Amino acid sequence: MFERAKELASRFFGQDTPRRRAHELYVAVAEAARRPEFYADLDVPDTPEGRYDLLSLHVIMVLRRLKTEKQGTAKFAQLLFDVMFRDVDDTLREMGVGDLKVGKKVREYAEAFFGRALAYEKALDGEEPLETALGRNVYGDPEAPAAPRLADYVRRADAALDAQPISDIMSGQVHFPPVQNTEE
Repeated sequence: MFERAKELASRFFGQDTPRRRAHELYVAVAEAARRPEFYADLDVPDTPEGRYDLLSLHVIMVLRRLKTEKQGTAKFAQLLFDVMFRDVDDTLREMGVGDLKVGKKVREYAEAFFGRALAYEKALDGEEPLETALGRNVYGDPEAPAAPRLADYVRRADAALDAQPISDIMSGQVHFPPVQNTEE
């Protein structure tokens, strides 16, 4: 999904601009979401939907971190969102979705994204079990056996993002923890 995005970046974003940095951040987030361990060890379905769910999850965590800063991050967060959905649009077209249906599909993906963002925000704030939200959205089963392991990763990733300087994140650099908790 994001390979084409990498290629286009060099053509369209020649200079260091907020849009280019948002694009670089998106590429880093997408690469983190595509780590094979999610699919091999945590049983995330290796399907377009499963990959989209993990991409959304990672972007949502980064947007959550950006939201914690009150100054100067709202426009950057919007740029990151725009870059993601431009890539979703491009990917749907590459997958052969017809021009007349792309807009509808992108709208469906955006609605799913906002629903997941709300659910994950509530779960990370302790209002509902994170395992249930992840099970329902990623696995299609609120009691999915792998959901607790994914929830462990999400909690560690959320904490890791909180520890990263916002200036690093806004310069396109982001670091996520290993998929498996190596402290166990």
